[in-house]
Amino acid sequence: VLCLQEVQEDHYRSEIKSSLESLGYHCEYKMRTGRKPDGCAICFKTSKFSLISSNPVEFFRRDIPLLDRDNVGLVLLLQPRFHCKTNAAICIANTHLLYNPRRGDIKLTQLAMLLAEIASVASQKDGSFCPVIICGDFNSVPGSPLYKFIKEGKLNYKGLAIGKVSGQEQFPKGQRILSIPIWPKKLGISQNCVYEIKQQQKEENAGQLSSKLRHHFKLSSVYSHYFPETGIPEVTTCHSRSAVTVDYIFYSAENDDTAAQPGAEDSFCGGLKLLGRLALVTEKDLWTVNGLPNESNSSDHLPLLAEFRLIE
Repeated sequence: VLCLQEVQEDHYRSEIKSSLESLGYHCEYKMRTGRKPDGCAICFKTSKFSLISSNPVEFFRRDIPLLDRDNVGLVLLLQPRFHCKTNAAICIANTHLLYNPRRGDIKLTQLAMLLAEIASVASQKDGSFCPVIICGDFNSVPGSPLYKFIKEGKLNYKGLAIGKVSGQEQFPKGQRILSIPIWPKKLGISQNCVYEIKQQQKEENAGQLSSKLRHHFKLSSVYSHYFPETGIPEVTTCHSRSAVTVDYIFYSAENDDTAAQPGAEDSFCGGLKLLGRLALVTEKDLWTVNGLPNESNSSDHLPLLAEFRLIE
């Protein structure tokens, strides 16, 4: 499965789609709203999967002033073609969140919209979720509040400055504190990052306005973001004077037999076991080849690659 960001629309139509189809892939594409002609693509080998549903996500909302940016996401539900005892499905999501380091309020809202769509697409008849893989450029660094929210499933944003959400800047310029709640009720997404139903709205209206965000996925990162021997950071992108990690592959890890973590009481059918990954490099390594892009890497981001086993 390939998850690509910043895919220029005319390149996709004229070259990428036909090239990948000739190699046995099926391609789905979502162009961003607004004027920039690029978007997110998810392509998968038709010998391995069949498409159950393709669900584009637009983060721009004309009726909500906060959501005035043109970023998008794409969520696919795939059916593995190999023999499975269960009626296994797998959910693959891909996104490119807003870059602006000063607008953590928009980034968190875009993430909540993506998570709500994933929860809707990945939910199964018995109330559990099928395994999930979330790829993309999150324009947030490891250890930042946004990153921790993805990994830990919870974030209390009370008193958090909007410039600190993504951790992209050492001395953040966005000093305004996140409002509670961050997004208006009419977005229709709860603080648990799911599409709201009437019952939830009643429950939330009964309580105080909460500054706590939650989501129901137990997500691990394919990468550890630091080299274990040295503690030096891995990087996924490099431009002008900085090299950082902003790109990730998150996945729902298989349930361990150990006691579930608090907040992870939602049940998952099986899960994914990480078998291997393509190593990343340090900033120093990149400067030895004149940074990115260079003669052997045509992008200003490095590719992330992982191999999983689907556990029933």
